[in-house]
Amino acid sequence: MARAAVRRAFIILGCIAAVIAGLLLLAQDQDTLKIRSGVDPDDPGHTAYVAALVGADLTRANRFDVLTNGEQLIPAMLEAIRGAKRRISFETYIYDTGKVPDMFTTAFEDAARRGVRVNMVVDAVGGSSMEDAHVKRLEAAGVKVAWFNTPTWYALEELNYRTHRKILVVDGEIGFTGGAGIADHWQGNARNPEEWRDTHIRMFGPIVRLLEAGFYENFVEAAGEVAPVFDDAPEEMDLEGRSFVIRSSPTGGANELKRLYLLAIASSRRTLDITTPYFVTDESSRWAFADAVKRGVKVRLLVEGNLTDAMPVKYASRDAYELLLGQGIEIYEYQPTMLHTKTFVIDGTMSIFGSANFDNRSLELNDELNVAVTSKELAGRLLADFEQDLRVAQRVDLETWKKRSFLKKTRENFWSFFGEIF
Repeated sequence: MARAAVRRAFIILGCIAAVIAGLLLLAQDQDTLKIRSGVDPDDPGHTAYVAALVGADLTRANRFDVLTNGEQLIPAMLEAIRGAKRRISFETYIYDTGKVPDMFTTAFEDAARRGVRVNMVVDAVGGSSMEDAHVKRLEAAGVKVAWFNTPTWYALEELNYRTHRKILVVDGEIGFTGGAGIADHWQGNARNPEEWRDTHIRMFGPIVRLLEAGFYENFVEAAGEVAPVFDDAPEEMDLEGRSFVIRSSPTGGANELKRLYLLAIASSRRTLDITTPYFVTDESSRWAFADAVKRGVKVRLLVEGNLTDAMPVKYASRDAYELLLGQGIEIYEYQPTMLHTKTFVIDGTMSIFGSANFDNRSLELNDELNVAVTSKELAGRLLADFEQDLRVAQRVDLETWKKRSFLKKTRENFWSFFGEIF
């Protein structure tokens, strides 16, 4: 009897493993995208070239301020909310409990009570820790709180599709996006593991209108009957801050964000500096990196280290290190705390920032929003932060990496099979 029970258990486990393997096989990309760029970032037409290829509207005359870590980004966002006169559009994946959520709830509540129209989209999974008392306070003040993709027992597959966007637009004039959510670990200046390293960007100009359009896309899905409100598009007088917004929304079948990342790599001619957590490659990105290195591009990757909130994803990420290091790509793991910044800088000229990580979840599953900008001033500012972060990061050495234990290699290889759902 005991042997029969053991046999049945193995059969059941085998069937479960077979089902999981089949699902992972189905999740794999069927096509490897091999993209090259005929225009480099120094060409005046480069931004328009990339925008056209990803179906985005190009804007000019924009201004951008880099906000490094919570000690800069939290006060700036709260100042904008407290100064709002007409409307606030806000979207987030994380809305936790604690001091930071208390400050934001109070600011939104006060704005609504003084007559500002406040609309919010909160992901139903990422925002599940939001206090009911805060929701009641906001709604009592007149805030419209819409929950994105609330899970139901009859549509469990929807659990996989979240909004990961971080958007704040105030009066159609000031916009913010980047990596930070509403939680206490975004406080401070990345001095210890309780203070995450992150970057947000404050924006002024026509780009803000496109940012708010990204908010309305999800607000329409989550809030039901909606009449979006926009200001007239401002007149664009010069070429500074040429930029566009790219939105990824798998429920609509869109995959432009992945194309943007691949085009960014393809456009590089000299340098490619990427900061991202949850770095998981696929065949398309591995081909793009290899092709960039063949062109003589110096590629530097700054990723999170062992201080991470998703260790299985870290293992999957490390499975590709040996291949990338062997090609000459430099990899650095940030040490002081969780690295959550998401930025690209291409040839010191074009920058990409926003909510998307460099992984399949961001590029093909989540709703995300990123901004691409041609501005040497902005690129220089982001590169200054990049160089500062490298000082407290550990460079991964190829020969040392090859000598890691068999257990570590096996663990990394195992989790790499889940890369398409991370």
